[in-house]
Amino acid sequence: MTTPKVVLVVEDDPIIGPALVHRLRLEGYRPRLAETGAAALREARALRPDAVLSDIRLPDMSGEEVYLRLLAEHGALPAFFMTAFGDVAQAVRLVRAGARDYLTKPVDVDRLLEALGAALIPPRDRAEEGGGPAALGVSAAMRGVEAMLRKAARVDVPVVLTGETGVGKEVAARFLHAASSRAKQPFVALNCAAVPRDLAESTLFGHERGAFTGAAARHPGLAERAGSGTLLLDEIAELAPELQAKLLRLVQERAFLPLGAAAERRFAARLVCATHADLAARVRTGGFREDLYYRLNVIAVEIPPLRRRVEDVPWLAGRLLVEVVARFGLGPRNLSPAAAAALADHDWPGNVRELRNRIERAVALAEGEVLEPHDLFPEHALERDAAPGAPLLGAAIQGATRMAVTEALARAGGNRAEAARFLGISRTTLWKRMRELGLTGD
Repeated sequence: MTTPKVVLVVEDDPIIGPALVHRLRLEGYRPRLAETGAAALREARALRPDAVLSDIRLPDMSGEEVYLRLLAEHGALPAFFMTAFGDVAQAVRLVRAGARDYLTKPVDVDRLLEALGAALIPPRDRAEEGGGPAALGVSAAMRGVEAMLRKAARVDVPVVLTGETGVGKEVAARFLHAASSRAKQPFVALNCAAVPRDLAESTLFGHERGAFTGAAARHPGLAERAGSGTLLLDEIAELAPELQAKLLRLVQERAFLPLGAAAERRFAARLVCATHADLAARVRTGGFREDLYYRLNVIAVEIPPLRRRVEDVPWLAGRLLVEVVARFGLGPRNLSPAAAAALADHDWPGNVRELRNRIERAVALAEGEVLEPHDLFPEHALERDAAPGAPLLGAAIQGATRMAVTEALARAGGNRAEAARFLGISRTTLWKRMRELGLTGD
């Protein structure tokens, strides 16, 4: 017999709340009613709900704040919001954060139940698709990355992780290592761009005593120290050409020769490489060996930038907040709804690394327990307090933005997706700019 799905109903209306609970029970769900945000958070900790139906206006906090806290504590879960006061900006924020729908009261209950049922249908191969607790992100893109890495963990072949700087390629490599049969063996990483060129070979392959001036003792390289675990070569595109040939032998023959050694040693680890560069383009220009490229590029996994998976932002922010507070030895810290909205609106050019830095700085310098937008983005406050000429500059920027958006919409015949492509921004960012400028797109 199938266990009924738990649905948390967060509604303070004495008629709507009980009515929804009654209808959900008739539909075969296991509903639980909470009349305040605090009660909803308590119920969620006790019940681990499968979905949430929430009013936006609650006596103690907003439904948006409740949802962001649930994301931080429990990861992604289907959420549907109900409100008598529609707010386009708020709807955009919630949908970007992962909410399934934003409904205006009076709610069409049949439509709501249909959407809820569709959201709770599990994937056929949920275990294969990363259906367990999220490890890298709650977005569909990162759940797909997790699923690919779990599959790669089963086979002993090289893996290449690609993606912009700061997206979390080393975190993905550690996830791959932990998911494999090598999890109890060493995980060793080398940043090929950071090690001095004259020390790179010794660092990677090791050296014998007397191999060169100053080599007073035998030094095992990272290839040896990795043992039967995992060796990560980060920024592999920056590896010197002479070392690329030796790395090719390590991959092909599973062997390496330390400096000054008379015999090769066996390489028993899994090799994982990471880069933000286009390796195929480096091959075409002669900067990277073609034979090495094809030997390494057996399984390639792209880690998407944070701006393409914005629903991961509140989840990551919540996890980082807990981690940083514990590391600093401080009391609890929370994000205000305005701070959460500011995080969702940011484009994250520095990806997860930038998010971590902003959380660390905010926790270290904030005056209170609740983090506000100015704690996370102090540069915005500086912009507002700039010199007297700043309003004139702001008007000029706004005028130029209006012209660019208007021309792009005209060129695209009003098609917002096409206009966003012309401008090099996402559709969500275009929508936000149009709202700010009062443009309809007609």
